[in-house]
Amino acid sequence: MKKLLYLLAATAILFTACKDDDSDHDHEHGEDTEYDYHAHIMSPSDADTKALGDTLHIHVDFESHAGEPVHNVNVRIYSKADNTEVYSAPIGEEQHVHAMSGMHTFEADVILSEADGFAAATDYVLEAKVWPHEGEEGEVMSSLEFSIQ
Repeated sequence: MKKLLYLLAATAILFTACKDDDSDHDHEHGEDTEYDYHAHIMSPSDADTKALGDTLHIHVDFESHAGEPVHNVNVRIYSKADNTEVYSAPIGEEQHVHAMSGMHTFEADVILSEADGFAAATDYVLEAKVWPHEGEEGEVMSSLEFSIQ
């Protein structure tokens, strides 16, 4: 009987020790949750001259001015003329950043090359989007236009 009790206690400890720590995800949002999201595009600047072969530094600060978690983010670049997407990140499950601090910074360096779909003498739109767990309620988008000479 003692062996059975020890076995049960050891099993309970094992399951408790291996359990994922979900403390970062312990929060609730009701229908009236105010996210007050913003996507602040810090870089690039539309005033900078860009050419094929340049490296475009992207820096976006996603923020909840209401102190709510930043749940999902995406940055994409597409052609202004025909909406052809040439860049999108993060994608899939990685979009769910779940930043409990209410702030998330996204940075990336993108090479403006023909191999990646960029073309000279073309206008592009960089779009930064932040949204809550589900649905489009609370979704905010910022955009910036730039040209490759």
